[in-house]
Amino acid sequence: MKTIFMLLVALLGVPTLLVGYIVLSERLLGKAARRRSSSTRALFWIAPAVVLLIIFLVYPIISTILLSLKDASSKVFVGLANYKYIFTDPNMLLVLRNNLLWVVLFTLITLTFGLLIALLADRVRYEAVAKSIVFLPMAISFVAAGIIWKFMYDFQPAGAPQLGTINAMLSAIIPGYKPVAWLFNTGTNNIALIVVGIWMWTGFAMVILSAGLKGIPIDVIEAARIDGASEFQIFRYVTMPLLTPTLTVVATTLIINVLKIFDIVYVMTNGNLNTEVIANRMYKEMFNYNNFGRASAIAVILLILIIPVMIMNIKRFKQGGANG
Repeated sequence: MKTIFMLLVALLGVPTLLVGYIVLSERLLGKAARRRSSSTRALFWIAPAVVLLIIFLVYPIISTILLSLKDASSKVFVGLANYKYIFTDPNMLLVLRNNLLWVVLFTLITLTFGLLIALLADRVRYEAVAKSIVFLPMAISFVAAGIIWKFMYDFQPAGAPQLGTINAMLSAIIPGYKPVAWLFNTGTNNIALIVVGIWMWTGFAMVILSAGLKGIPIDVIEAARIDGASEFQIFRYVTMPLLTPTLTVVATTLIINVLKIFDIVYVMTNGNLNTEVIANRMYKEMFNYNNFGRASAIAVILLILIIPVMIMNIKRFKQGGANG
């Protein structure tokens, strides 16, 4: 009954409340002077969004910052002890290293593959089909992708039938191949997880970059060809400079998403064998170790890392709008 009541409140109560607020505000504005009605109307209409922003964004951020300055039980003030732990504990330093590895490799390789596929697909007749196939992984949830690739990386001892697709294929192609425990070998497991992320996000990068390529005026490219420029020169001196704003937007989007990567790591290794990342560690500190102070400190660090990238993205959008 409680669930049904909450559902009715969400479906009927919230829209009714919003409609009532709009009707009431318009009646009050109707009595106001015309000179002030336009500015007052803007304040009335933006007020609900501001209130929701304060409740669901500003308040949680402030609360998390305050919790990060307290102990595991959130009762005793410990100052910056939790932050000191993050930057001095060997396990946490490994977590930060893993996230840096994700940011660098995932972003660079995904951008490269996305751009390469966008350039190649733009030159073939079956462009729509090719792009649909590459984009298809984006329709799969991260959990489902993790399970799929866990089977792909499956390992059996040498001499036993290989159930994992990768080891089975390599065993069939390479004589005397020794199967690799991709997710258990500390030298390969982080790369194996990053490959899954690349597989999922390449389609996103390809679609956005392909739209950017189609926005480049064909007259500019034709003029470069008439002047005797080779295809490589056209790509380097014409395509890339004009595509830089789009590349920046895609890169910042990828960085923001990879900084908070969680699902793939949680499903495939749960952060074991030196594969932990920031979001995974934050989850463990909160729900496994019941250390609310450290979990909050990690959340604040994650927020601080994402803010500069978001600011860069917003500035890029403003510059694009100004140029347009």
